[in-house]
Amino acid sequence: MRAVDVDARTGSGSRLLALGRAELTLLWRNRTALYTALLLPVAMVWATRSVIPADDLREAGLTRNAQTMSGGIGVILLLVVYYNLVTAYVARREELVLKRLRTGEVSDLEILAGTALPAVAVALAQCAALVLTGAVLLDLPAPRRPELLVAGVLAGVLLLAALAAVSTVFTRSVEVAQLTTLPLFMASLLGSGLFVPVDLLPDHVAAVCGLLPVTPVTDLVRFGWLGGAGAAEVLRTLGLAVAWAALAVFAVRRWFRWEPRR
Repeated sequence: MRAVDVDARTGSGSRLLALGRAELTLLWRNRTALYTALLLPVAMVWATRSVIPADDLREAGLTRNAQTMSGGIGVILLLVVYYNLVTAYVARREELVLKRLRTGEVSDLEILAGTALPAVAVALAQCAALVLTGAVLLDLPAPRRPELLVAGVLAGVLLLAALAAVSTVFTRSVEVAQLTTLPLFMASLLGSGLFVPVDLLPDHVAAVCGLLPVTPVTDLVRFGWLGGAGAAEVLRTLGLAVAWAALAVFAVRRWFRWEPRR
């Protein structure tokens, strides 16, 4: 039984790597997707820094650089993981790639995870580079609670990959993805603490924004980098992130479409 289990795990890993390599080749050939994954996040992070209200942040004991770096991780995850995966899943579905893969030994989870591997790898590399940039060039302190920072990034990767698969349900083509991804993207930019911490918003607005899917991810990253959160707040934030991830995974299992939408 142990030998069978080892062989199954080895086969699954090989299939995931093969799918990831194929998807990476397609990403490299698609200049638009490559630009979105590599250059647009850097430009977005730099642009957000210029519009962050420094005076309001000072009142909350924050700096523009600190807010830019913690919010920048959310921007990277939205662009590299969420947007790129919506277009990738839709493109492979409409080209019948997903349907053909399901006729072989590859499981549904392996298909989705293998397709996501390049985007996830690029996102993790960019997040690591952002943390290094903040510590070296912007004179920010090293993350005070690295475990929370890592938890926030990993939770964001899982959540946004699952939400990308959910978004394909109502995305008929790659071109339409620019519209169907806009609501979550804008809601997260404006209400999940990427520009301004949710705590600085009016109470009734903050209560609503605190329940957005990306908000617990942003909070975990900020707690990990800057500290200042108690055990109860950390547990509540982790619980909200897990709840959103579980809901997104359930939606994928229930409604994800493998057939072209024609």
